Amino acid sequence: MSTVALIVGTRPECIKLAPLHAALLRSPRLRPLLVSTGQHREMLAQSFASFGLKPDSDLQLMQPGQSLPELTARVITSVGAWLAEVRPAAVIVQGDTTTVLGAALAAFYAGIPVGHVEAGLRTGDLRSPFPEEMNRRLTSPLARWNFCPTEQSRANLAREGIAPGSCYVTGNTVIDALLATKARFAAAQPDIVRLSARLGITAAFATAYLARPTARWILVTGHRRESFGPGFEGICQGLRQIVDEHPEVGIIYPVHLNPQVQEPVRRLLGGHPRVALASPAAYEDFVWLMDRASFVLTDSGGIQEEAPALGKPVLVMRENTERPEGIAAGTCELVGTDPRRIAAAATRLLVDQAEYLRRSQLRNPYGDGTASQQIREVLERELR
Repeated sequence: MSTVALIVGTRPECIKLAPLHAALLRSPRLRPLLVSTGQHREMLAQSFASFGLKPDSDLQLMQPGQSLPELTARVITSVGAWLAEVRPAAVIVQGDTTTVLGAALAAFYAGIPVGHVEAGLRTGDLRSPFPEEMNRRLTSPLARWNFCPTEQSRANLAREGIAPGSCYVTGNTVIDALLATKARFAAAQPDIVRLSARLGITAAFATAYLARPTARWILVTGHRRESFGPGFEGICQGLRQIVDEHPEVGIIYPVHLNPQVQEPVRRLLGGHPRVALASPAAYEDFVWLMDRASFVLTDSGGIQEEAPALGKPVLVMRENTERPEGIAAGTCELVGTDPRRIAAAATRLLVDQAEYLRRSQLRNPYGDGTASQQIREVLERELR
């Protein structure tokens, strides 16, 4: 039986590799090993718990105030040492983090083939998102298997000279995770009191918005490094303008733990009665929130894929995106970090019911929930 190492460092990587881990467990020929670098320790631990997972190995690389060079070096050396000891048949990485690039490079040095899940995403700007765009571009030529979510992402790799035989269009595994999670809570809706306690929001807000199916509220996430400083100031001002102009509308914002996110968000939005600054949500809670929200404001990559699968329009608080398929399909709209653009785009969805319905009914271009099975089949054929 061939061992396949799934190396994860952040919450999104866990979410998007959890369904692949489950698919590999069902394989008669492949055995998954789950390896955590701990790049984002607290939020990663929460995500493991959401899927009932425990790492087979935990490298515990996170350190307070870590710089990108320090973290990159620790990932390469620590993953390299683990690979030298275990010698798996293949290494799987997902996405665009420092863990992805460092682990792929360590595997390349060790002569172990690499599979890159969610390969081929590009903005064309090495500084946006930073450092994720660079991580993606450097990982692609290291990979023996590039598992692309769409035909466009495969075309991006072809333009860069990546061998066509290494590229497979599978859809995105995040849709697998999303649909499985929604199915789990479909029969048993969460207790609102317990949910609000887990999120750290007031009972009054939960009663006014979460407990009322007809209430209108917006789900917000934001964490991008390139928005630190003026970008987050603009985002928070835009959110404040939305609730000031629409007195019936609420906002739930699970705030990233990074201090450069926490400070402006709590300074500019804290204390507003219709803005709930929540703790980072466990995945099943976050899927429930997406399913119930009117729409989503985010700078996240994965949410651009997930929310449209639930019929939710997405306003992307960035100037560009590595997921142009959603922009082309109309499920997502780029609004940047300018407060006036953010507020104007949100107002269109709040006041124009026809536009809201049109965008909520568009087809999601990111797959049908079978990506993990397709990836498993490729690995079973290749690892003989």
